[in-house]
Amino acid sequence: MADTIITNSPERDGGDGGAGWVVALVIIIAVVVGGIVLYRRGVFRAVAPASDTNINVTIPNPVNSPN
Repeated sequence: MADTIITNSPERDGGDGGAGWVVALVIIIAVVVGGIVLYRRGVFRAVAPASDTNINVTIPNPVNSPN
């Protein structure tokens, strides 16, 4: 019969997991702060086109309604 050799990989140290969370948190904070700065400078604001269009709306008067 053939022998089976099982090699267990070493357990994780766990020391680099915290560093990954810190890097991810710094990146998220940078994206949020960058978005706020860009919004405050007006990069994301839509500018309405300048026009001299006059829109008049006529609404029927319910008091003079022939009910």
